[in-house]
Amino acid sequence: MKEKAFISLTNGFKDKLFRLAKRLLISTEEAEDATQEVLLKLWRNKSKIAEYTNVEAFAMTMTKNYCYDKLKAKETGNLKIVHSNYKDEQPSLQRQVEAKDSLDWVGKIMNDLPEQQRMIIQLRDIEQYNNAEIAAMLGIKEVAVRVALSRGRKKIREELLKKHKHGVG
Repeated sequence: MKEKAFISLTNGFKDKLFRLAKRLLISTEEAEDATQEVLLKLWRNKSKIAEYTNVEAFAMTMTKNYCYDKLKAKETGNLKIVHSNYKDEQPSLQRQVEAKDSLDWVGKIMNDLPEQQRMIIQLRDIEQYNNAEIAAMLGIKEVAVRVALSRGRKKIREELLKKHKHGVG
């Protein structure tokens, strides 16, 4: 595989690799390093790329595993998940504050979810992978993806409703 073809192939999903790494590692620098490392590993094994059914899914799995290895090496058990990639067309200051507050709450709620539910919600709702792709990436059955996704979303919904009902901030 030539360099141009490789760049063309990986440009389609390198941002997703970065977002997943950022979600897991929190640090932008570490996420950039992880993305670079995964792309470098892919480049080194470019002769085998044709063997992969779905290079993007394979790269996402590599990213997940790389990040887990980094986290284990750091002996850190507290993954923080915060998503701030949402932008609106010139919303009012009030709407901006409310949206940020809701996102902060979703991030806090997601922190309390089991690791697998966090990962599945990230891959499904943010990265837009389908359940079959997620199942393949995580090495679990598709029904397990659906169950974890349903439970995770239900917990987020319940906690947000509780928060808004009680007006806690």
